[in-house]
Amino acid sequence: MRGTIRFLLLATLIAPLVPSPASAAEGALTIYTYESFTADWGPGPIVRKAFEAECACSVRFVSVADGVALLNRLKLEGQSTKADIVLGLDTNLMADAKATGLFAPHGAIANEVNVPGGWSDDFFVPYDYGYFAVVYDSDKLKDPPKSMAELVDGDPKEKIAIEDPRTSTPGLGLVLWIRKIYGDKAADAWAKLKGRVLTVTPGWSEAYGLLTKGEAPMVLSYTTSPAYHMIEEKTDRYKAASFAEGHYMQIEVAGMTRKGAKNPLAAKFLAFMTGPKFQDAIPETNWMYPAGKTDKPLDPAFGRLVKPSKSLIYSSDEVAANRKAWVDEWLSVMSR
Repeated sequence: MRGTIRFLLLATLIAPLVPSPASAAEGALTIYTYESFTADWGPGPIVRKAFEAECACSVRFVSVADGVALLNRLKLEGQSTKADIVLGLDTNLMADAKATGLFAPHGAIANEVNVPGGWSDDFFVPYDYGYFAVVYDSDKLKDPPKSMAELVDGDPKEKIAIEDPRTSTPGLGLVLWIRKIYGDKAADAWAKLKGRVLTVTPGWSEAYGLLTKGEAPMVLSYTTSPAYHMIEEKTDRYKAASFAEGHYMQIEVAGMTRKGAKNPLAAKFLAFMTGPKFQDAIPETNWMYPAGKTDKPLDPAFGRLVKPSKSLIYSSDEVAANRKAWVDEWLSVMSR
């Protein structure tokens, strides 16, 4: 994830993106997603305009703060959900999402996608991917950490803003990243890192804003985040630290609800999502790597980004089996 870095609004309530007047009418499609996707500068407006031009329909986005909050909202609504499509979960949440019984198989749509390691899932379709990273302000931090060990054991005066794993997919990603590296000693690592944590925010937008406003020299974000600053602001001030142990990969996905399976527009949207009219919008609005077919080459700035020496990831089932215990472990340490 992430929509453009300019999206720094703290919002705690679902906010609909109002359908455009041009969409009068051969049906409507409701898509639940996260706020930075639907922002004016995010991919949402581009995607909606392009899909509505094809379907002669109305697309309505409903947004929450972040991906974990998205799943939590869906669980609360249950069978009464209005969502046809849920866009903004990731592989770390897929097994939990399937367990709700609210999703329907997508057919063969996922054959059109391309992500590292390949893809095979009957319910969810990837639309982008990236790697978590510590992004830092090079004007304020001259010696950034070169490994997770250096981050954990580093100077507590050099603070980092992180996201809450109970509401945020990047926050959950950091829990999994540390667990992947430290295993059963993850709690000890968190106890050391705690002193460097400036604050824990509900979502990515709030955390990244602390970096750009100069309130924190480091933030948990993505290896791709600096591309925004290079392309839009013509600066390389903000950089991603390359970690020796590797970086945890995030693959973001969309799925069709059982309600959506009754709406022909839902399957059409998932197929559309894997094509160039959607995928070409991803790199320079969501600032991630595209997971489907593109017509537009990546800006050269993407060639200057950190390339992880090792890609770290748990399977969806592993995360589902351990997520509560690992998040509780994090909470226990951080609340002491």
